[in-house]
Amino acid sequence: MPLQGIDWAFIIGFFVISLIIGLVVVKKAGKSSKEFFLSGRNMPWWLLGVSMVATTFSSDTPNLVTDIVRQNGVAGNWVWWAFLLTGMLTVFVYAKLWRRSQVLTDLEFYELRYSGKAAAFLRGFRAIYLGVFFNIMIMATVSLAIIKIGGVMLKLTPVQTLLIASLVTVSYSALGGLRGVLITDFFQFGIAMVGAVGAAIVAVRLPQIGGLSSLLTNEAVVSKLNILPDFSNLEALIPLLILPLAVQWWSVWYPGAEPGGGGYIAQRMLSAKTEKHAIKATLLFNATHYALRPWPWIIVALCSLVVFPNLEALRAAFPHIDPSVIQHDMAYPAMLTFLPRGLLGLVVASLVAAFMSTISTHLNWGSSYIVNDLYKRFINPEASDKRQVRVGRISTVSLMILASLVALLLRNALQAFNILLQIGAGTGLLFILRWFWWRINPFSEITAMVVSFSVAVYLQILHPLTGLPEISSHVQLLLGVAVTTVCWITVTFITSPSETKTLRSFYRLVKPGGPGWKKVIEQAEKDNDSVETPGKSWDVPAGILCMVLGCFAVYSVLFAVGYWIYGKNTLAFILSAVAAAAIFLLTKAWKKLRVAD
Repeated sequence: MPLQGIDWAFIIGFFVISLIIGLVVVKKAGKSSKEFFLSGRNMPWWLLGVSMVATTFSSDTPNLVTDIVRQNGVAGNWVWWAFLLTGMLTVFVYAKLWRRSQVLTDLEFYELRYSGKAAAFLRGFRAIYLGVFFNIMIMATVSLAIIKIGGVMLKLTPVQTLLIASLVTVSYSALGGLRGVLITDFFQFGIAMVGAVGAAIVAVRLPQIGGLSSLLTNEAVVSKLNILPDFSNLEALIPLLILPLAVQWWSVWYPGAEPGGGGYIAQRMLSAKTEKHAIKATLLFNATHYALRPWPWIIVALCSLVVFPNLEALRAAFPHIDPSVIQHDMAYPAMLTFLPRGLLGLVVASLVAAFMSTISTHLNWGSSYIVNDLYKRFINPEASDKRQVRVGRISTVSLMILASLVALLLRNALQAFNILLQIGAGTGLLFILRWFWWRINPFSEITAMVVSFSVAVYLQILHPLTGLPEISSHVQLLLGVAVTTVCWITVTFITSPSETKTLRSFYRLVKPGGPGWKKVIEQAEKDNDSVETPGKSWDVPAGILCMVLGCFAVYSVLFAVGYWIYGKNTLAFILSAVAAAAIFLLTKAWKKLRVAD
């Protein structure tokens, strides 16, 4: 159904409100680099938490989930559900450490934790590697989704879609800084969730589907419903469940699920009023992201199996779109073409909102690296705050242009997801341990970065050209993790640690504690230069207990919602009770953490 006047009113109104928010906060955002990139470190937990959720609710996420469900069933989502373990570890162990560090960006951490020219090199190189190249890849993936949505629903060319969708995003991101991004995220997330739920309701009520009960008994859908993969099928069980839960969550760096926190998640934690606000914000993000949000997308994906059972059906329905672009991830926007007037405009606006919330965050985050960790650190150390903000706004526009160009070369969301996983394979353990093991140094990080990238290039690009037998994606991931981990641990032991002065300064500020700092603490005491705070016990064991309870609570809610939808009420009730018990125990265990109000 083509968009009617009321649909366009929703879309245009959404654009106008987003732009107004940027204009309202532009003056305050331009006061200083701290205000532009961290909103003055005075943001409440609820606004930060919703912003994190909005950022991960990108326009490509429903497409990715649809791609996964159509190919691997509901159980295929464990490839990203497993990252809840990473998220909960960040909530209860790392959120307060990031807030204590008082850095402007997570890359500034490198010269806080390490010393020498290697630390400076690492900071500058990562600013380019993550802030520019990696960040552009992520934004290109998100832009690919909006291209497909524009092509299916509005019959726009890729260039037209990107020009329209990115213009307002770049405007309010460049004008309002992080404060504008946070406020707009809050507004956009509400629209995005209403649109997702509305789309699921309409999809189930389509004549081709015939209601929820008919959907769940349809022969094209029944085999896709299991939340856990078939335990008797090792070929599916290993890549879909065992590998993500046993290896992937702690070993792989992925945006939004960085082991130990990082990227825009760290940016939000650094923006919080206090350590407690940082923890609450990250907890809200993980609970909403994993427990509540996936099911509307999953329902639409299951409906698409009935309406568009294969790629041929999709390509036949949209002959005006390049067939090479039409993959399983396009089934989500294809299902949205059945929406009635009014709701169609709202859902299109919700998908644009998802695109804008993600892109705006990545633009501000990437720009913070370029300004704070490259321009100010190496090019113009004396740059005024106004100059830094100006460079930030220029880099914001430049990043969007480059991301749009790369987006035109991609084909499907799952392809990009797997590439990003492989590039980060093996680096996660280092990011977890660097806070708690004094011996890790900048050469450890440089090695992990170079080796993981090199292995990814070989496996993704060079190996297919050799004529050797194909290597499955889960074996590639294991190879990347194993080779990278062995290399960076070896380099850690054969290179010198950071300077004693730097290590002691870091420990005094962050207070990580634990046996990994025992040598530094003992040597400081011998030198009458104590770094330990008397009477303070190490609370990481309590944090890990909270992490486990938090995972039980969120997974139980996730499964309970699914089983309520499936009509399996007894199992749903049991899981709901488990979730309530886990939440109760979590509130008790949380009190053992050392957190500043």
